[in-house]
Amino acid sequence: MTDVIDLGAFGDGFRRDPHPVYARLRERGPVHRVRPPGADGAYETWLVVGYEEARAALADPRLVKDGERIGAAFLDEQLIGKHLLVTDPPQHTRLRALVTRAFTARRVEELRPRVRRITDDLLDAMLPRGRADLVESLAYPLPITVICELLGVPEIDRAAFREMSTEVVAPTGADSGYEAFVRLGAYLTELIEDKRCSGPGGDLLGDLIRTTAEDGDRLSAEELRGMAFLLLVAGHETTVHLITNAVHALLTHPDQLAALRADPDLLDGVVEETLRWEGPVENATYRFAVEPLEIAGVTIGKGDPVLIGLASADRDARRYGDADRYDVRRDPRGHLAFGHGVHYCLGAPLARLEARVALGSLLERAPALAPDGPPGEWLPGMLMRGLRSLPVRW
Repeated sequence: MTDVIDLGAFGDGFRRDPHPVYARLRERGPVHRVRPPGADGAYETWLVVGYEEARAALADPRLVKDGERIGAAFLDEQLIGKHLLVTDPPQHTRLRALVTRAFTARRVEELRPRVRRITDDLLDAMLPRGRADLVESLAYPLPITVICELLGVPEIDRAAFREMSTEVVAPTGADSGYEAFVRLGAYLTELIEDKRCSGPGGDLLGDLIRTTAEDGDRLSAEELRGMAFLLLVAGHETTVHLITNAVHALLTHPDQLAALRADPDLLDGVVEETLRWEGPVENATYRFAVEPLEIAGVTIGKGDPVLIGLASADRDARRYGDADRYDVRRDPRGHLAFGHGVHYCLGAPLARLEARVALGSLLERAPALAPDGPPGEWLPGMLMRGLRSLPVRW
């Protein structure tokens, strides 16, 4: 009988800083049976904490994303529709190919001037005040504006969308996540119908409605809603926390901030080291064993849920020397912040672009940037790793 580690027993300290707990787990082995914080007493999952094991698990076809393959159904599949995070090849391959036709690397690069303009406008409004919450003033409004403009979400809807989105990825109550899924699903259905009726508008959602593969294949209404959900939620929530976590890391490591100010060419290193050291996704979304398998000698039963610890893997000393140290000169290549394998994050280029522009512009225009009191709470749950607020002054 495998011991079950109750992560909730570590209290609020686990939410504030889970890394010491993950380090102790790695010392005991790369795979553990755990009970997530706040989970029902009967709910347990496997947690992969070692780098090599996590990298292999992310690409293991025996660990599937589609709950229907093990006879289970989940909120996002039921209320939103199929999308890339809840499908496996060949369905995943088909969906990704259709989305990639519209969401190209060229399209992302063409966004650079607009990302700079939005960033400059936000800083123009923020900097005269002398102090601000970085999340509210820059880290949140930049990616939500970019992704909403890209997909064609009306500006008037963005505040309500933010509330629903945040509740989906980090629920604050037992039923709040379900209610947010219901509201978001209804909103996206209405938005897609409006786009379908209004004709071509040059935005990504309109293009997804009309995109057709060479064999005539198109996204169904349910698939469109699922893809809109994924692109909107994943397309901004992760980048909010990447920008915030990078600024927080620099402000709490003044030697690294000084190194960046002395050599602005280290900016890419700041983004990549932040992704490794405190990336915005703590654990990949659930996978399920479609057949019995072994990971590092531990037997995973058919149907068992598996969490792959991205945050833990990226601090594995077997992969990165002095892994708990934040070092913007490090070579962090191979980090798992965007995943690995067929589910590697489609939006990685856009997240990197937004983070580089936001950080570069902020540090250039606020040379005296400093903390302005303690940061806000870390988000609940084991999916997202980010702060609710980050007070700064300059």
